[in-house]
Amino acid sequence: MKALKRFCLLIDSLFEKVALGSLVAMIIIVTLQVFTRKLFNFVLFWSEEVTLLMLCWFSFMGIAIGVREKLHLAIESFTTKLPPAAINVIDKVVSLATMAFGYYLLKYGWDFTVLMSESTLPATKLSNAWEYGVMPITGFMMIIYAFLQLIGIDTRRHNVQGGGH
Repeated sequence: MKALKRFCLLIDSLFEKVALGSLVAMIIIVTLQVFTRKLFNFVLFWSEEVTLLMLCWFSFMGIAIGVREKLHLAIESFTTKLPPAAINVIDKVVSLATMAFGYYLLKYGWDFTVLMSESTLPATKLSNAWEYGVMPITGFMMIIYAFLQLIGIDTRRHNVQGGGH
């Protein structure tokens, strides 16, 4: 059991590092693009395409990390007036709905990734599957995080104020 927990934590840490890495790469590329355009009147042919790719990956992975940290929208002024049993039921429904959406991203994201694998991005000639491949990964992680929350395991790794209940 301890080895499984360590493995899951490793996957989770890797997932978060890839998300942060894509954000840092996006910032560096956009900064480089602005400087080369303004100072040298030259634009790297691949910069906009790679920035868009990094934005997609960071955004989708951020959704899953938001689920992990329970940063989803919550109307706390309403739920604080409910008894704890009702709040528990609402939490279970939210977890199940999150798992359903995660399944949607997993299944249809995978189908779309496979469908787009034959076409390429115009500047970098990378497969379009790279653009859509983050969808099934995000769906899988959302299912895992929501399931763990459903069975009562606190998945939050960071102390964020105001998230969930």
